Amino acid sequence: MTGERRTPYLVGAVHALAGTLVAVALGTTLWHGVEQPGIALAFGVFIAVGEAARRHGEGVTGDREPAPLGAAGALAYALLGEVGGRPSTHGVFQVLTVVFAAVLAGAAPHVAVGRGPCPDHVARRVLTVGFAAVCFQPLYNSGQLEEWTGLGPSYVPVLLVLLVLTALCDAVLASAMARSRTGWPYGPLLREQLRALPGIGSAICATGAVMALAAAVAGLWALPVFCLPLLLTQVSFRRYAAVRTTYRQTITSLARSTEIAGYTRPGHARRVAALSRAVGRELGLAEPDLTVLEYAALMHDIGQLSLVDPVPEGATAPLPPAQQRRIALLGGAVVRQTGVPPEVAVVVERQADPYREQPLPARIVRAVNAYDDLAAADPPGGPLGALEQLRLGTGHDYQPEVVESLARVLSRGSLTSVPPG
Repeated sequence: MTGERRTPYLVGAVHALAGTLVAVALGTTLWHGVEQPGIALAFGVFIAVGEAARRHGEGVTGDREPAPLGAAGALAYALLGEVGGRPSTHGVFQVLTVVFAAVLAGAAPHVAVGRGPCPDHVARRVLTVGFAAVCFQPLYNSGQLEEWTGLGPSYVPVLLVLLVLTALCDAVLASAMARSRTGWPYGPLLREQLRALPGIGSAICATGAVMALAAAVAGLWALPVFCLPLLLTQVSFRRYAAVRTTYRQTITSLARSTEIAGYTRPGHARRVAALSRAVGRELGLAEPDLTVLEYAALMHDIGQLSLVDPVPEGATAPLPPAQQRRIALLGGAVVRQTGVPPEVAVVVERQADPYREQPLPARIVRAVNAYDDLAAADPPGGPLGALEQLRLGTGHDYQPEVVESLARVLSRGSLTSVPPG
């Protein structure tokens, strides 16, 4: 319930702030008219095309940047000085107006197929582009920037500094909104956003800067010419994402083999994987470590396929330690034959060791697996009773910090939608 109270406060405030800025920008632009309408239209069309080509599947953590072409075009317009040798005359409010209108226009094809624009995405776009425009446009239009740099070689570092500040602003904003929606710790969320900056984030910033600089000489032809590198990068990212999706689906299907064979309860592997990933995020694991943790949690029971006599209900937590370790070692041997990263096999193999000898992902899988087994047995007190049994085992079997992180995740109720079968 705590997460539900947090969600409307910060996220709603961000939406309200973005909406207020857009309303003021629209009113000001309509009152004074559009400066250099041809340039505004060209950038608006470019941004709209980039937004129309955005990918879906954006999660609560703010999937880095779903529309890199649109982001680069918006940044380029916010940092636009000259166009074809002529100084630009638009200001901050026109930048916000053009970007907002382009984002809505780019969302039209998605609305037509039943996928409307994400309010978080629109708010982030407005606020981050507005930040860049506020930092650049007043300095340029007042002539102060020309006095400082002479619009010579030192002009480029100024743009780069502004882009870095804008990227940091977007990372802070995205992390804060994800924190508000999920209740996950802010520090790990921010670190994940910052780790993404050298990848697609740097490509977006570089493309936006190059387009803004090239437009001063080549005019509007710079838009289609200099977007090609980013377009190729976006295609590569989409292919990589498709491969990762297929890879995860294969692992999920393999994990279901224990359910199909009747060795484990329906949905057990998926519940353990979802809870393990949430606990890992709560404890500050990085995204690559979370992926290893999720794969290991999905496959943690696969060693039971080597047993002649199935474990009742597939519950390994009540088994003697020696039998738990045997199943874990059998599972690790199977996992090593599947081609997944060796780190996954290590977690599966060591999930039954005393927790002080385990890596953190193995500690998480062990505790979450035990919780799901105990909760399924309908102990006195229900899920709280299962947690209390885990707490009683923190002297030897389960790491106290992991158990308490699991309790916090469960208290938020964010995983109640994980299906049982």
